[in-house]
Amino acid sequence: MNVIKVKNYDEMSEKAAEFIVDRIHTIENPVLGLATGSTPEGLYQRIIKKYEQNEVSFKDVTTFNLDEYVGLEKNDPNSYYYFMNEKLFRHVDIEMDRVRVPNGVAEDLENECREHERAIEQAGGVDVQVLGIGGNGHIGFNEPGTPFSSKTHVVDLDQSTIQANARFFKSIDEVPTQAVSMGIETIMNSKEILLLVSGEAKADAMAKLLNGEVSEDFPASILKQHDNVTVIVDEAALTIAEGK
Repeated sequence: MNVIKVKNYDEMSEKAAEFIVDRIHTIENPVLGLATGSTPEGLYQRIIKKYEQNEVSFKDVTTFNLDEYVGLEKNDPNSYYYFMNEKLFRHVDIEMDRVRVPNGVAEDLENECREHERAIEQAGGVDVQVLGIGGNGHIGFNEPGTPFSSKTHVVDLDQSTIQANARFFKSIDEVPTQAVSMGIETIMNSKEILLLVSGEAKADAMAKLLNGEVSEDFPASILKQHDNVTVIVDEAALTIAEGK
């Protein structure tokens, strides 16, 4: 696990953007696994800027998103499809038929999970998977207790996750209680993983990741067993791990 320490969120976002742009340039027909939430927003903002400055093109890029809420249509402002379109896709030259976000309103959600897996396989696997980490150690929406052998599946969201995401909704009652998420094995099958960690709220999780045991009780811990993980983490998120 290669840990890159940066000063703050802005530096984390810039380093991550440089990382992704480098991979787009060096991998033929790159396949990116993308994440949503506040952590990667700065990454996407900087990628857009680099695109506008003609430093990168998405013409040959294929993307797979980690997850989507069950019950939200694509055009719902709280759906992850909407998020990705607003924060990245519509600002760059990616071809939308190369974009796949799980369909949270599919009639057959189990089949949707299988289709997501099949599409990743047909694309040749994910070259670089972008991840954040939840306060409880979740990656994607894989909550504590999720088997490390899990593939894309329907998950019941932990109450702490629902509370953390309530800030994006009018009330906590509107937060979906389920999601479709890439499984942990699916994530681990990525050729390379980029984990972004920022802020004091993630300090406990970062300390557990660096110093704790590998356990399904803390899903992100499995990343220690991947051969190619880069962690970009800011000073605030490292306070506990470094004993400050």
